[in-house]
Amino acid sequence: MTVKIAPFSNLSSAGVELAAKLLDAGFQQDAVVLAIVSAGVPVAVEVVKRLEASSLDLILLRRLLAPRGPLSQAVAANVAGTLVLDEEIGPRPAKAETPLDYFMEDALNALARRAQICRGERPPLELAGKPVLLVDCGIRTSLTMQAAIGAVRTLNPARITAAVPVTSLNGGEITEALADELIYLTAPEPFGNVGVWYKDFSRFDDDAISQLLRTGLQLQ
Repeated sequence: MTVKIAPFSNLSSAGVELAAKLLDAGFQQDAVVLAIVSAGVPVAVEVVKRLEASSLDLILLRRLLAPRGPLSQAVAANVAGTLVLDEEIGPRPAKAETPLDYFMEDALNALARRAQICRGERPPLELAGKPVLLVDCGIRTSLTMQAAIGAVRTLNPARITAAVPVTSLNGGEITEALADELIYLTAPEPFGNVGVWYKDFSRFDDDAISQLLRTGLQLQ
């Protein structure tokens, strides 16, 4: 069945609508909101403002390997200041020796630099025992949300809720199986890609994200 919807005006307006649905669902205000960088950030900002959530932090992802083909992934994640590596990446040697070692070292250093720009001097956020709300702009294949959920799970949160304005049916089903809960506004089919469901898909760059976190969500 084909479901037609009008695209959201932009990421922030989608965040406003998503926040309203979360409020209607009685979502708890004590959740830690984690925005998936970068398109998830404008959405998450509006969610935090309207839920008056306790905190906003970031997840930055770097896909490193596709060990079992194009739809597989081994990912490095910076989750609210904590580096999490997929088990398939394995322990890193003290000194790079092989081409793969050098690639991994460069990629992890790049992820660390980006996290430093976005988060500044904020200390790592403790997630153990806390409810976590993962926010992104949308879900197509679910690979990004899979990586985020897997990384957050290693930090032992009380529960994980994934929240997006728009999802494909297949991506939503995959995410629902991994998260404790999935909240979304619409699941149009055929889906295409996430960007087509926004008239304006503009995102914050890393410096703007840094400013946003420093100024307490005052960025417009």
